[in-house]
Amino acid sequence: MLALSRKKNEAIIISNNVEITVLEVKGDQVKIGITAPKDVPIYRKEVYMQIQEANKEAVNADGVEALRNLGIM
Repeated sequence: MLALSRKKNEAIIISNNVEITVLEVKGDQVKIGITAPKDVPIYRKEVYMQIQEANKEAVNADGVEALRNLGIM
């Protein structure tokens, strides 16, 4: 993991097309702004993990049903 120090209104650039700017710092909270192309999905990690888990469950459920339909299970 790369750890960088930034102050309010300072930014970092990722891969030439994603910019992350520190908007505000209050106590232990940091508000950031993200500028990225529309085709780049941006999620909070906890939401991303929920999506991944839901996708795994859907694949497992659909995969088992698909195998049943093929007469494999």
